[in-house]
Amino acid sequence: MPSPHQYYETIQLIERLHRRFLDVLKVELDRRNIQDINNVQSMILYNVGDEEMTVGELTIRGYYLGSNVSYNVKKMVENDYLIQERSIHDKRSIRVRLSDKGMTLRDIVSDMFEKHVEKIKGTELTDEKIAEVGTILKMLERFWASQTNFTGLSGIDDDF
Repeated sequence: MPSPHQYYETIQLIERLHRRFLDVLKVELDRRNIQDINNVQSMILYNVGDEEMTVGELTIRGYYLGSNVSYNVKKMVENDYLIQERSIHDKRSIRVRLSDKGMTLRDIVSDMFEKHVEKIKGTELTDEKIAEVGTILKMLERFWASQTNFTGLSGIDDDF
């Protein structure tokens, strides 16, 4: 059983890793002289992928805060990364999809992931260790979901 100190250190590490990854993405954007989108917006864009979805769906799938997603979607529409349209079935609902510019950036992020995976090969970060970390983080996510009684997270079981 972890001590409260170990538990808190793990939470801090998760936060630092997230910030560090966003730094890595920012460096990639800077290296390519992409100035009209930030790292967080790039990850939102990556999560849209080839789909068309509402801001609400994007919020649920990406685990972003709704107000932040709305603001970031607005900026990405203004900078031609996303195309925004009213749903033909529900005029209150606004759907977004990637523009050609957005698809290009999505491919850049995807290529960056592939390069990272190649660089990881031959290190101590084996497929098994990466899979184990993923399993442990999913367990922690399920635990936290159970503590909030929030069952709206897709793919989360209430096993705790």
